[in-house]
Amino acid sequence: MQQLEALTDAARRDAQAGPATVAPGGARIIPILPVKAAPPMNADEAEVARQMQICNACRYCEGFCAVFPAMTRRLEFAKADVHYLANLCHNCGACYHACQYAPPHEFAVNVPKAMARVRLDTYSSYAWPAAAGALYRRNGLTLALALAGSLALFLLLALALNGTLASSPAGGNFYAVFPHGQLARMFGAVFALAVLALGMGVRRFWRDITDGTAGAPGSAAAAEATRDVLALRYLDGGHAEGCNESDDGYTLMRRRFHHFTFYGFMLCLAATSVATLYHYLLGLEAPYPVLSLPVLLGTAGGIGLLVGPAGLLWLNLRRHPEQGDRRQRPMDRGFIVLLLLVSATGLALLAWRDSAAMAALLALHLGCVMALFLTLPYGKFAHGIYRSAALLKSAIEKRQPLRHDPGSA
Repeated sequence: MQQLEALTDAARRDAQAGPATVAPGGARIIPILPVKAAPPMNADEAEVARQMQICNACRYCEGFCAVFPAMTRRLEFAKADVHYLANLCHNCGACYHACQYAPPHEFAVNVPKAMARVRLDTYSSYAWPAAAGALYRRNGLTLALALAGSLALFLLLALALNGTLASSPAGGNFYAVFPHGQLARMFGAVFALAVLALGMGVRRFWRDITDGTAGAPGSAAAAEATRDVLALRYLDGGHAEGCNESDDGYTLMRRRFHHFTFYGFMLCLAATSVATLYHYLLGLEAPYPVLSLPVLLGTAGGIGLLVGPAGLLWLNLRRHPEQGDRRQRPMDRGFIVLLLLVSATGLALLAWRDSAAMAALLALHLGCVMALFLTLPYGKFAHGIYRSAALLKSAIEKRQPLRHDPGSA
């Protein structure tokens, strides 16, 4: 009742003050009860809070994904709530296509687009070190290609100066070109830095969105969140038919291409881990036979990282501009293209590792991998880390008592 009275008073004051504000594009927006938030929200965050208050009154999309059940547990939306809900959103597009208040309606509700903008704000706000937050807005396709190309060129020039570029060693021995210890130290340090930067960022994000209320994740909550992450549950549109892409039709392509990408990446990581165990524990040094476990895992992972990113790039190029934030497309495509380059050069290196082109292909592959590692903490990869944390909070929150009647919003 107090919430309704406050909304009525706000509407009365707005009517006395003059006409409602106008959103970009000309849509007339009905003012919504302002949220008393500390710290204050920026324009993107305030827009999500406004739309969530409208959605909280409608609730037509309550069964679509985890965002809407989490939304109903709140009457107001502070900055931390907005960050949490934005990262819980999988941008499937179902709510936008189903919404009766979407543009050109005067309420101008477009949850996927508003959430996408806030996700970028989240990555920038929680970046570690803080000054690196600006990299999210500059991490695009041109930067990704320039970085990979310059690193590969540096390695090619080094090989040419040493006279080993055109005289690859027999047997496909990579470590005769670049010593194992040198590669392990160089790539290990960069990967550890990427893990540290992402870990510090998501730690701050978790601290803010829980504010000491989430509690320790129990085994049931942790298991549910893990299943949701591994199965990409919320890319099914809430009805198991998939996302809405360029039209109103449902498709599971986005979910499947994400699975190819995710599990392809994990298989490549597993191949590297197994090869490390072979080297240090068993004393077995590369190159390994084609039917060995590291090569089989790496080949399967490489194929996954060709199919998945190629499909995601195709969908990204075709997606309707209202289903996301167009400003982030260069960052999205830069990450996708780097994954494609890593997989393509890796498979080419495996295919021609016994040829005279091996040293050049190795330099190209290592340049692409290094570029991927350097951009991991400040690019599209971050969305998987922050979304996993949001899913864990959602699983914990479901098991906590409501602090208000869900029908009283």
